[in-house]
Amino acid sequence: MELRQKLILASGSPRRLDLLKQAGIEPARLMPMDLDETPQKSEHPRSLARRLSADKARAAYEVTRQDLAWKDGYILAADTVVAVGRRILPKAEYMEEASSALHLLSGRSHWVFTGVCLIAPDGKLRQKIVETKVRFKRLSGYDIECYLASGQWRGKAGAYAIQGIAGTFVQKLVGSYTNVVGLPLFETMQMLAGEGYDVHAGWTEG
Repeated sequence: MELRQKLILASGSPRRLDLLKQAGIEPARLMPMDLDETPQKSEHPRSLARRLSADKARAAYEVTRQDLAWKDGYILAADTVVAVGRRILPKAEYMEEASSALHLLSGRSHWVFTGVCLIAPDGKLRQKIVETKVRFKRLSGYDIECYLASGQWRGKAGAYAIQGIAGTFVQKLVGSYTNVVGLPLFETMQMLAGEGYDVHAGWTEG
């Protein structure tokens, strides 16, 4: 009997978990990797997404390869970075941070970069950086005040979650929508399938 393939998601993000479930994939294990996400001096947003996603995947790989039960698993990690030009917006924890990010995003375009990194059971690492251009409407002071009161900005890159109230701020989006949520599904499924993971296993009814 063939053993079920194991996917380890090196993230604690409920949004990434929901997106994988939407694609019919149920990770066997969640392994959030608590790394320092501070950008390096003059680091480009795209480079930051690439570096952090690879670091998270490698950290999870180092842990799982010591464990016989998990060493044949696939490790998937991702990191999402929101930027206006080269300016990287923080994953907002405080209201002041969120307020200044929303004022900056108001009425202009910004970029969302997600680095996705996959380590196959044989240790081979594959990586992809996906970018989406998003334009916000001009936000009124009252829009920002009410959004801050919703609390939906907490812990989110750029201080917003597109799948929540902030979806009403988006005037235009060019590229992958799921990338902005936190995991570009098309590219993720391509990478998994390319390394021999059966992406269709969970699609059948019952």
